Amino acid sequence: MDASHAQSGLSLGFHSHSSLAPMTPHADDSVKLQIASDFSSLGNPIQSVPLQLFEQRCEKFSNGSGGQSEDGEDEEFHILGHPMCLKRPRDEQFSRSSSPSKLALVESGLEQRRVAVRAWGNQPLCVADPDVFQMMEKEKKRQFKGIELIASENFVCRAVMEALGSHLTNKYSEGMPGARYYTGNDNIDQIELLCCRRALAAFHLDSEKWGVNVQPYSCTSANFAVYTGLLLPKDRIMGLDSPSGGHLSHGYYMPSGKKVSGTSIFFESLPYKVNPQTGYIDYDKLEEKALDFRPKILICGGSSYPREWNYARFRQIADKCGAVLMCDMAQISGLVAAKECASPFDYCDIVTSTTHKNLRGPRGGIIFYRKGAKARKPGMLLSQGDDSNQYDFEERINFAVFPSLQGGPHNNHIAALAIALKQVATPEYKAYMQQVKKNAQALAAALLRKSCKLVTDGTDNHLLLWDLTDLHITGIHSFILSFFRVCRQM
Repeated sequence: MDASHAQSGLSLGFHSHSSLAPMTPHADDSVKLQIASDFSSLGNPIQSVPLQLFEQRCEKFSNGSGGQSEDGEDEEFHILGHPMCLKRPRDEQFSRSSSPSKLALVESGLEQRRVAVRAWGNQPLCVADPDVFQMMEKEKKRQFKGIELIASENFVCRAVMEALGSHLTNKYSEGMPGARYYTGNDNIDQIELLCCRRALAAFHLDSEKWGVNVQPYSCTSANFAVYTGLLLPKDRIMGLDSPSGGHLSHGYYMPSGKKVSGTSIFFESLPYKVNPQTGYIDYDKLEEKALDFRPKILICGGSSYPREWNYARFRQIADKCGAVLMCDMAQISGLVAAKECASPFDYCDIVTSTTHKNLRGPRGGIIFYRKGAKARKPGMLLSQGDDSNQYDFEERINFAVFPSLQGGPHNNHIAALAIALKQVATPEYKAYMQQVKKNAQALAAALLRKSCKLVTDGTDNHLLLWDLTDLHITGIHSFILSFFRVCRQM
């Protein structure tokens, strides 16, 4: 049978989406074709052309009906050499061969299924799952009736929560804007690009010199993406010791030698520490260790350090040992954006952060990286350890985030982050962060008047550490106190 004259009603749909990515590396995704039959009423945004890739098999059909069996239910053909068979009867054939009573019964069954699906899809949480709803209500009351003194937490605005609970969670968007593995991402691309622009604007960065990735699921994921993009397994990194106020994602070993984070499992880490008497970072010992250990990445920033970071000194040490200088500003990113503390962007090559602490955004991570030409003083070592005069962080970090470590980005999170970053760039947010610092300092002063012992005798940011060793209260974790949300919205 000549396939060019076939009247099967079958067509091959090709998507013309402008943001299609290069061919996906997944073996089962090597060829993706979409076949459309009589479904134009569904409004699928595809262009349909007659299917010319098959050869219908007519030897089994002797009725001369153009490849249909007598009952109109079977139609067999080949696509790219593979035999295919359609079992579904056509609407007009079904209507001719079915009695009115049978048609009514089928329509009744379809309507019942539609009603059931609508009921399931439109139920509020309190009806769909009362158990979860009650637990959530109890947690809401706990948050609003107590005083939260956890420096890593905050309250997001209603608009952020609306974006998090929106239809954006339905869309798959593997890849980067303009280079997705799925179609239908025009609007998602616009949201992510807007989020990136707002991230750079919130931290007063030049888009010619800095890039940003807003897809990491957390700051720990962001940190590991940096290591994965820039290092090989067993390469060396150096960060603040966890008991000194660092973070597990910067590498940490238990006293027994047990590796407790993925960073320490896949990379070699040697920590620097604070002076046990003063609580301040000992920069001289840090430099001595770094020159002996020669890490490829030197990390500043931590989870519970109440004082300013000397980024200029870190830059000097990184250049001396040939290391990339990375800052994890998760705890202080809001203060950095509001210019209420020293900025790591003046000295660091890469800056990571959470988005849900004092940025007041959704839970997630973010990575900033330098791009363009390197600016180095004559005689200094290049931080990347080669002769290139251009940063190559962008491609390596983006590839580490996806496809190396993550799947599709959480589009609802990215939209919520864009909303939070818009607020960060306002004068009201700067006033908010100024009040946060005042509250922390007032709490520190009150505790000192009560003869409480504070690590470093005070705070420069939003958190303070109360030393309880004299009270014989011990534990692996310090009590991290902050008067973080006294001025929260009522």
